[in-house]
Amino acid sequence: MYIQRAYDLEKLIKKNRVLIIYGARRVGKTTLVKEFLNKTSYKYKFDTGDNILLKELFEKADLKKIKEYCEGYQLIAIDEAQYINNIGKALKIIVDYVDDIYVIATGSSSFDLINKTGEPLTGRKRTILLYPFSLSEVYGVYNRYELKERIEDFLIFGMYPEVVLAKDRQEKIEILQELVNSYLLKDILSFEKMKSSTLLLDLLRLLSFQVGQLVSLSELAVNLHVDVKTVKRYLDLLQKSFIIRKVEGFGRNLRKEISSKSKYYFIDNGIRNAVIMNFNPLNLRDDVGGLWENFIVMEKIKKATYARIPALYYFWRTYSGEEIDLVEVSDGKIHAFEMKYTPKHTKIPKSWQKYYSDAEFDVIHADNFTDFLL
Repeated sequence: MYIQRAYDLEKLIKKNRVLIIYGARRVGKTTLVKEFLNKTSYKYKFDTGDNILLKELFEKADLKKIKEYCEGYQLIAIDEAQYINNIGKALKIIVDYVDDIYVIATGSSSFDLINKTGEPLTGRKRTILLYPFSLSEVYGVYNRYELKERIEDFLIFGMYPEVVLAKDRQEKIEILQELVNSYLLKDILSFEKMKSSTLLLDLLRLLSFQVGQLVSLSELAVNLHVDVKTVKRYLDLLQKSFIIRKVEGFGRNLRKEISSKSKYYFIDNGIRNAVIMNFNPLNLRDDVGGLWENFIVMEKIKKATYARIPALYYFWRTYSGEEIDLVEVSDGKIHAFEMKYTPKHTKIPKSWQKYYSDAEFDVIHADNFTDFLL
């Protein structure tokens, strides 16, 4: 079964511009490109960044030889391009000196691929971010009723393509364990030349138990026996490798609003559960609220990303304990969301009503989530 992705590469590619597709390992970047290539009428060349001959050719950035490499082709696609040093310079040569050429490059780590292509490709590229499956993409296969039937599965095992398409529970668990141990953390260790993943795993475990809560960097530092600077660096690496997403506090400089701390969500629920090795059903868990909040926040972000809606996301909390899980700011409008897995009446915080009376407010629960995410 093939699930259609949100991006239509035919509409995104442009002559003499590089389309960069980036995102975590195994989210479907290669599949997306190959599906497009299988249908395109352009004469194309598909290559990978771990091809030794290609690496040697591109790293030398020899104009004549790179033009020869592209000769006779209308489209060049380079998968896992971040493995090639000076990849930006090589791609710049292609789009600047090869007439009427389309170029696609994929990469698994923003801190590596984007940094390498940033300056050389200024004004010559377009970047898109691919996440694990979104609910709207899966909606192409399942109807609303079936999505609600499968929501527990999504909360526990997440939305990575291989996981969604896996045959049974055990296969899902094995795929997630492999993702955490063999791909996601391995990428960070290799790119940053770290020798041990222990600190990364310990940090992820601490974050796993604080989903939906304010995170104190000093507390993390104490628990990990490192300094705050080290914690900040590791959090930054985890964000740039698409494992976690930072959400900051919303406020208008009112004394009672907390804006100095942040929340951290996992890009995928399945990865979060794999880190703590908990794949129990919801009726045996005490973290259903955190799972629901993580899932809804990331699905809102995916929806805005794929629709290219310029939206910013925050949480809101006061020192007196009033709070709102998610605040979406888009086109000058504010929309507040509370996440409650079980449907129940939720009152709007009084301070929020007082200071943000023009904002919309909704509660997203298991009965109505498709209305907000599809």
